[in-house]
Amino acid sequence: MLRKISIVATTYITSLLLMALQKPLFLVWYAQQSAEASASELVGVSLHGLLLDSTMAGYISAIPWLLMLVAVWVAIPEKAVQRILKGYFAIMAVLIALIVAVDMGLFRYWAFRIDSTIFPYLASPKEAAASVTWGDLIPAVVLFFAYAALMFVAWRPIGDFYRPTKRGFLARTGEFAVMLVVGGLVFLAVRGGVSPAPANVSKVYFSDNMFLNQAATNPVFSLISSSMRSELKAGDYHYFSDEECTEIFSALRQEGTNPASATSVLNTPRPNVVLILMEGFGRTTATTTAEDKAVTPRLDALREEGIWFENFFANSYRTDRGTVAVMSGHPAHPIASIMKYPQKAHTLPAIASSLREAGYATSFTYGGDANFTNTSSYLYGTGIERITDQKSMHFDAPTAKWGYADDVVCDYFAGEVLQLAEGGKPYFASLLTLSSHEPFEVPFDAFEDKVLNATAFTDHHVGKMIDRWRNSSAWDDMLVILIADHGISYPEGLQIGSLPRQRIAMAWTGGAVKEPAVVETYASQCDLAATLLSQMGIDHSAFPFSKDIFNPAAPHYGYWSFNNGFGFIDAEGEVIFDCTGGQPISDNAPEGHIRAGKALTQSIHNDICAR
Repeated sequence: MLRKISIVATTYITSLLLMALQKPLFLVWYAQQSAEASASELVGVSLHGLLLDSTMAGYISAIPWLLMLVAVWVAIPEKAVQRILKGYFAIMAVLIALIVAVDMGLFRYWAFRIDSTIFPYLASPKEAAASVTWGDLIPAVVLFFAYAALMFVAWRPIGDFYRPTKRGFLARTGEFAVMLVVGGLVFLAVRGGVSPAPANVSKVYFSDNMFLNQAATNPVFSLISSSMRSELKAGDYHYFSDEECTEIFSALRQEGTNPASATSVLNTPRPNVVLILMEGFGRTTATTTAEDKAVTPRLDALREEGIWFENFFANSYRTDRGTVAVMSGHPAHPIASIMKYPQKAHTLPAIASSLREAGYATSFTYGGDANFTNTSSYLYGTGIERITDQKSMHFDAPTAKWGYADDVVCDYFAGEVLQLAEGGKPYFASLLTLSSHEPFEVPFDAFEDKVLNATAFTDHHVGKMIDRWRNSSAWDDMLVILIADHGISYPEGLQIGSLPRQRIAMAWTGGAVKEPAVVETYASQCDLAATLLSQMGIDHSAFPFSKDIFNPAAPHYGYWSFNNGFGFIDAEGEVIFDCTGGQPISDNAPEGHIRAGKALTQSIHNDICAR
C-alpha cells in the first residue's frame, strides 16, 4: 500500500516542482519587464502561482492514482504498470512542454497567457505561423525539448516504485479505503482547496501590475480552464440588474432617431467612401519620430490637410475584433471574437449593408487570406458584395508570410477604386493592409527597428495610393478614411489594455472633406459607423453601441476590451479594469467610469448571448 501511495505522492510533488519552475523561467525570459518589479514581488509570483501549480499537479496525478486504485483489486504485472506510467508521463511531458513553449513565444505579442483564443488561429495554421520569426522559434523549440526532457527524466523513475501484491479481501478493502482518501486529496488539489470557489485564474492575482499576475498564472491551467468552459455564458459579466444596466447604458448611448450632426464636415452628403484599415497603426509607432525623422510622414501630412481625430481608441487588440468594431459599430467582447459566431455576426448592422441599401457598390480587398478567423463569412453576411484576397490576386511579386505586401496591394487597390469611380455607381471600397504586422519583414530600409520600418513601409505605399487618387477626377467626390485596426505592443512590453496601446490613428481626407480640422473629442472605433452615416444623412439607429462624434448631444468617450478586462476614457478621466481580479488596475479610477465600463461590458455580453 505504501508503494501505491508513494507513486501518487511522488507524482504530485514532482509535478508541483516542475510546474513551479515555469515562474522563474518566465521571469527570466521576460527579464526586461521583470526588472521593474521588486524582489518581494518576484517572490510573490512564485508563491501565489503555487495554487494553480498545485491544481495542475493534481490533474497530472489523477491517472497514476486511478491506476493504483485499480491495482488494489487487480494484480497488474509490474512491467505493465511501468510501461503505462512511462507512456503517460511521456505524453504529459510533450503536451505540457508544447503549451509552455508556445505560450512563452506568444506572450511577447499577446501580453496574456495562452488560452482558448489560440484555437481559431490553429484552424488556419499558415496564417497563424506567419507571425513567427526565427528569433521566436529557435528559443521556443529549445525550451520545448529541454523542458519535455526534464519532465520525463523527473517522472520516469516513479513507475519503478510499483510492486504487485497479493492480499486478502479485508486487507484489500482497507487499502481501497485509504486510496479513496488519497484520491480525495488529489481532488482537493485539482479543485484548488476547500473554499467555495474552485481553482480559477483570478486566485493567483495579487498585484496591480498585470505582468506580475500574468507571470503567476500557470499557462497549462489557463488553456485547459478556458477550453473547458463556454466562452459565452449568460451569467457572466453580470454587474447590475437588467433594469440598472439598461438605465446606465441608455445614458451612455446616443438616444433618439438620428439627430443630425451639429457639424457637417463634408462638401457632399453622398461621397464615394474608401475605408483603409491599417494594420497595427497605434500611436506609439504611427505619428511618432525615431532616428531623427518621422515614422509616418504621409499620415502626418494628412493630419494637416484632413480631419484628424486626436483622442481615438481601438476597441480591442486583434484584427478580427477591430474589423467588427469599425464595420459594424459593435465593441469587442473581453474574451470572445464575434466572428466565431456567424449566427450572431450575420445579424449585425454594418456600414456596408447601410450603404448598399443606399445604392452603393461594396467591396473588400486584402492581400492575405480573407477566410482567416471567419472574416469572409462576416463580411459577406454584413453587406460586402465582392471580396478580393490573395487567392484571386496574381502578381509577379513574392508573397510575405501573411500574403502580398502592401506595395503591390496598394497599387492594385488604387486602380480598383479608379475603375469603380468610372462605373458611375457610388461605391464603398475597403482595404485591410498587412505589412505592418509581425514578423515585420518588408522590402524597405527606412529604419533599423523592424517594427518602425514596416510601419513606414505601409505609410509610404498608402501615401502613394492616395496620391494617385488625388491626381484623378475621382478625388473631388471621394472620402478616404484611414483607421487602425488595433494598437500595437510597441515598445515591447507595453501592457495589453493600457492607454498607449489602445490609442490609434484615424484621419479623414479626400475632396469630399470641407476643411482641415483636429477633433479632440474622445471616441473609439465603434463610433465610426454612426459618425459616417450621420454625415451622409443615412439612418444609424440600428447601431446601439455607435455614437456620432460630431453630435454635441451625444456622450463622448472611448471604450475598449482586452483579455478579460476593459478600459473607459473621457475628458474627465479613465479607468482600466481587470475583470478576472475584479478591480481597477489604473490609478485614480473614478467610480462613475467603473460603472460605465461595467454597464457597457454587460450590455455587449448580453447582446452577443442573445444571438
